[in-house]
Amino acid sequence: MKEKIVITVTNDLSYDQRMIKTANTLVDLGYEVELIGRLRHNSIALTDKKFNQIRLICLFEKGKLFYIEYNLKLFFYLKRIKYHRIIAVDLDTIIPAYYASKHKNVLKYYDAHEYFPEMPEVVRRPLIKKIWTFIERKFVPKFDYHYTVSKGLKNIFEALYDKPFALIRNLPKQIHTEPHHSSKKFILYQGALNEGRGLEALLLAIKNLPFVHLKLAGEGDLSNTLRKLTKDYKIEDRVEFLGYLPPPLLKEITSKAYIGVNLLENRGLNYYHSLANKFFDYIQHQIPSINMDFPEYRAIQETYHCTYLIENLEIETIKRAIGDLYEDPKLYQNLQDNCLKARVHLNWENESEIFKTTLNF
Repeated sequence: MKEKIVITVTNDLSYDQRMIKTANTLVDLGYEVELIGRLRHNSIALTDKKFNQIRLICLFEKGKLFYIEYNLKLFFYLKRIKYHRIIAVDLDTIIPAYYASKHKNVLKYYDAHEYFPEMPEVVRRPLIKKIWTFIERKFVPKFDYHYTVSKGLKNIFEALYDKPFALIRNLPKQIHTEPHHSSKKFILYQGALNEGRGLEALLLAIKNLPFVHLKLAGEGDLSNTLRKLTKDYKIEDRVEFLGYLPPPLLKEITSKAYIGVNLLENRGLNYYHSLANKFFDYIQHQIPSINMDFPEYRAIQETYHCTYLIENLEIETIKRAIGDLYEDPKLYQNLQDNCLKARVHLNWENESEIFKTTLNF
């Protein structure tokens, strides 16, 4: 009989590339895997996978009521099923994962994608920050294994909890094809349309660059605000909102992009020490990208010289970066060539070996 591992997230499973990779890797190692997420009102049908997929139905889509409802439903679901190991992804699933498995004699893993108390939308709300800090400090030390996505976060967590945290970066699978840019050059942003992502500044920069087209792949708390800004700036004809895209379609769009962007405000340690999956997706597709000069991106740049780093989100800074990549073919080609070299090393095939050996799978 195979050992069963359950993985808990609050995301819609159709779009969670990191967890799909993780689940597939565990299946390949011989485990039975169940990935548990949620069903949203606009969720697309799940595609068949090598692992079991469960989506819990919630009345509430966001906010406190969503977290309460989802955590309760997740707790009672986990209580009634059998499993041998559990992976709680981030603090928003850690409480039901802990209590539901407490007396089951299972190994408990904590996968920290985010440093929740230091997320921009949390930092500006002192009471919410205190709640997430309390949850983190109460439950994280009670798990058997811990891992996170960047060296900076690893150092913070190890200092806080005196527990080893494995570094498992959110790397994509290696791509072996060449880029095939669209004849109409465009900039791509992929990910949540949330605060702290520099998207308002990006739109303002685009307004002043009439030759630039932008595609935004994702949705989030700022979706309506950003759509309104495109109207206010009269750039609707040059900014396209693609919404949520399933991974295969997102890869196709990414392969055609000319530039990728990953712009973050320095509002809390979570973003400052981030290492976003989109950054590595751009590298795999040989798409030169614009990123913040934060420690994790700086470390990659010093090794591979494959990105364009900017020091702030001032409009002129963003415009200069975009202009340089559009107007300097030698710079663009150099970054593209270095992406080709970097993607041989920065891929899930290599990172999954660390995942297997350091976390006792």
